[in-house]
Amino acid sequence: MGSDIAMDTVTITRALISVSDKTGLVPFARALREKNVDLLSTGGTFKVLQEADIAVTEVSAHTGFPEMMDGRVKTLHPRIHGGILARRDSHAQALRDHDIPPIDLIVVNLYPFEATVAAGKPFEDCIENIDIGGPALIRSAAKNHDFVTVVTDPSDYETVIAEMVLHQGGTTLATRRELAAKAYARTAAYDSAISGWFAGQLGETLPNRFAMAGTLQQRMRYGENPHQEAALYRDGSNRPGVVAARQIQGKELSYNNIADADAALELVAEFERPAVAIIKHANPCGVAEGGSLSEAYARALACDPVSAFGGIIAVNRELDAATAEEIAHLFAEVIVAPSISDAAQAVLLQKKNLRVLATEFLPDPTSPGLLVKTIAGGFLLQSRDTGRVTRDQLKIVTKRAPTETEIEDLLFAFRVAKHVKSNAIVYAKNLATVGVGAGQMSRVDSSRIAAWKAQEAATAAKLSEPLTQGSVVASDAFFPFADGLIAAAEAGVTAIIQPGGSMRDSEVIAAADERGLAMVFTGLRHFRH
Repeated sequence: MGSDIAMDTVTITRALISVSDKTGLVPFARALREKNVDLLSTGGTFKVLQEADIAVTEVSAHTGFPEMMDGRVKTLHPRIHGGILARRDSHAQALRDHDIPPIDLIVVNLYPFEATVAAGKPFEDCIENIDIGGPALIRSAAKNHDFVTVVTDPSDYETVIAEMVLHQGGTTLATRRELAAKAYARTAAYDSAISGWFAGQLGETLPNRFAMAGTLQQRMRYGENPHQEAALYRDGSNRPGVVAARQIQGKELSYNNIADADAALELVAEFERPAVAIIKHANPCGVAEGGSLSEAYARALACDPVSAFGGIIAVNRELDAATAEEIAHLFAEVIVAPSISDAAQAVLLQKKNLRVLATEFLPDPTSPGLLVKTIAGGFLLQSRDTGRVTRDQLKIVTKRAPTETEIEDLLFAFRVAKHVKSNAIVYAKNLATVGVGAGQMSRVDSSRIAAWKAQEAATAAKLSEPLTQGSVVASDAFFPFADGLIAAAEAGVTAIIQPGGSMRDSEVIAAADERGLAMVFTGLRHFRH
């Protein structure tokens, strides 16, 4: 009559196979037939099996009802879903009454909706790649996993065959439960992709219901700390970055490595000229543009060589041998670049534990996206900070206007400040950071810390004056009082860039005028928490 139940093992006598991804299909089907499993199939899958000379029955012959409406309706039939959903104990009589043979194995993977969207296909193509019958089969089989095995991933074919070898043609309840959980995760991710795409089509950045899903890419030894579990998931957005990077050499990436490498790459992608960013604990300790990567690296390192030890280094060009040779003098955890030249790879092989990543492309700082932060009982959702200030947007608010050189440095510093934890203060000179103050509870403390670190770097380099002398300063948000600006002035700055908008703007402007400083407002804030 169908599957026999022996304790927790269910024998597979009939399977329905309908797959979009044909990877491993023919060997798997042959292995099932060798175990006398009757096969049902549809459309392209049926054709592949038939051409491989594998005995298979078309679903339309099984149901007595033809596929119709361009294949939209083929497995949505009581003789299919009754055979899947029937409990083999309490529903046995109903199966006999309606002449419905049980189906013990469902093998389905879904229409490539995510790939269709990622390829930029038209709206109608995306709609036609929304699978209906597939998810219904998967959910029915997963619901009835006490009796039915469901496979949604070709990588599980070997698991099923191995189970059948060990258990006289059957699978165990433990395996069926694992496969059912995996099946529901797949349909949830599929529906999440569809709902997210549809919301985007309707221009809804923040819909009433928001779903997100990811595919496990890497389990890690631990998270931020050794007592925390962690894993990396791919979200299907195809945004260039660390998730899609190819690791060329080095130890396995840790949770903190990935977080910092992502921060470094997103920052360095802000710049068009050759640029280098050095990140430590999610904050930049040195950023610079240059005529070449090696020049940019040397200037970025000079900002805070002490903090750069054990840092993450990102570049926005192919990493060349000259820059690789300079980096090799420093203990670094990770290097990330769009590509690595063969000569640079040969240099870096000297440091076998150094993790080297090639991303192929840089993330686009202006492309939209969503950021999620979990909190107790829920999560916060916001759009990505795609703000980018140009010189045309600058509002000069002091008696002295900034020079062209100061404007370039101000814009550079403000782009860096966007990637510094608030309260953020960034001193810059000649398109290189010379002091960074991050994450302090007061803006004046960030100003003082940045100046102090710049003084330390100058002392270590045996310079006669602090690096901040003659620099500009960027603040990610307005100065609520004049004290933060005064601290920057005492450090030797000549120009300031900040959003403006404080009720005490007039006091801050007056303080700048008293000291002969130039100041511009952006009207744009870059808080980063």
